[in-house]
Amino acid sequence: MTNEMLLQKIELVVDKLLNLGGSDYEKDKTVVQADTRKGIVQRDFGIEEWDWPQGVGLYGLYKLQKHYSDHRFMAFFMNWYSRNLEVGLPSKNINTTAPYLALVMLLDQLEPSNQLEQLCRDHADWLVHELPKTKEGGFQHTVTAIGNRNGVHLHNGQLWIDTLFMAVLFLNQAGRKFNRPEWEQEAVHQILLHIKYLFDKHTGLFFHGWSFERNDNFGSIFWCRGNSWFTYGIADYLETCQDTINPGVRQFLVDTYKAQINALVPLQAASGLWHTVLQDITSYEEVSGSAAIAAGILKGIKAGILDSSYQTVADKAIQAVCQHISGDGTVLNVSAGTGMGMDKDHYKNITIMPMAYGQSLALIALYEALT
Repeated sequence: MTNEMLLQKIELVVDKLLNLGGSDYEKDKTVVQADTRKGIVQRDFGIEEWDWPQGVGLYGLYKLQKHYSDHRFMAFFMNWYSRNLEVGLPSKNINTTAPYLALVMLLDQLEPSNQLEQLCRDHADWLVHELPKTKEGGFQHTVTAIGNRNGVHLHNGQLWIDTLFMAVLFLNQAGRKFNRPEWEQEAVHQILLHIKYLFDKHTGLFFHGWSFERNDNFGSIFWCRGNSWFTYGIADYLETCQDTINPGVRQFLVDTYKAQINALVPLQAASGLWHTVLQDITSYEEVSGSAAIAAGILKGIKAGILDSSYQTVADKAIQAVCQHISGDGTVLNVSAGTGMGMDKDHYKNITIMPMAYGQSLALIALYEALT
């Protein structure tokens, strides 16, 4: 696709993202379990809440603004963070760490910077010293309680692949920003620990989660968006740390990334997308995970980690993502928030709805495709 065509799609997606509005959070207080199993959690919708879908959305906007080398979204960022501080932040957990990633990158441009800087410092310190940990010091995948934004669902002893994007990228950036090498090293530790327990040597893919209590990978499902958190997240991490990372650690991460990419390539559907359960062609093709996989491949090509033979795979995925952007900029066929599942049906039954992270991951993929 030409840059002109990509920019037209980007403009549509951004406009929709900025105007997603809020949701009726009161509905979560009476939601039935059957709905939550399908991913119907009201706080996940819209752009106003301080949680992971919105945090991913903010990071996509930050990346695009950086690409343009201007300040086109600064008013939006300032209003978003100011409004949330006025309302009051929800409970501290892995998922509510996501909005800090864009924030720590924007500190020099936001006012009042001192208050926001301290917020970032305090949260990074909280991750290291107070966040519940699994065995071996893993970041336990705590999330906001449904129906109570001040509560926490602990997920005792659980590692989720989502954590790498939602919390570890921020901790690494905070360490670099504030000259706290111990935070950067903890980020490395978390990446290596999650690879240890979630990477499947037989396939080259990643499981959604690991339980130290169960001593297994739950349903041992290879979930599309879960894998994409690693594909894009590790490519983003390697780009950030290319000047500081230990060469041996870097090579280990590159080898793991390439193994995953080589496992993903033959699983790409004829349409250019990937199935929500990667090895199950009866599961629906899912756009947000496919977009993040495409973005991760494109970053790998630009970094020289992948050769040009992977360009065809990425181009095919970008074409498919563009075909799933409606006339009003809505990114279609995005699966809702997905909890841990014990079988394929859990993932296949997650509802399909427009989401802030769907807009953002499509946006990230499209700007990575710009030449």
